[in-house]
Amino acid sequence: MTDPGDVPPEILARLRPVCLGLPEAYEEPAWVGTRWRIRKRTFAHVLTVDPDHQAAYARAAASDEPICVLTFRSPGDEIAGLLAGGHPFFKPDWGADVVGMLLDDGVDWAEVGELLTESYCVLAPKKLAALVDRPAEPPARPTGPGQPSGTSGARRDMLPG
Repeated sequence: MTDPGDVPPEILARLRPVCLGLPEAYEEPAWVGTRWRIRKRTFAHVLTVDPDHQAAYARAAASDEPICVLTFRSPGDEIAGLLAGGHPFFKPDWGADVVGMLLDDGVDWAEVGELLTESYCVLAPKKLAALVDRPAEPPARPTGPGQPSGTSGARRDMLPG
């Protein structure tokens, strides 16, 4: 990594085929990191958060260490389910349908692919979204004893107001 926000090449290598495999999607450098868009709408953004430079991301992800973060869009009815599972998901405060995900050693890349495909479909014109093979069910996040019933409230308190 050479610049603030640079993403490890192995992470970009996992994300690119999914994002660029969607109709009319394209990649471009973001203000920091890399983003994928449909038309002029960003459906995925990945960056390495440096708490000294991207303080809002660091607070949202509850991290004071550099960490790779993916943000994407999710249908409103799925956001609570993602957040209820806790780690690796968090709720940024900059968009009702934006969800954040820490890309650490435990990443389920199949789930990431499903989430990015769904994110694309949230923002793409209906005609393009109809061309996409989507899973029948959204990715399930297990909850049970010992797992938080939801972290969005606790983490929301840490976001800039």
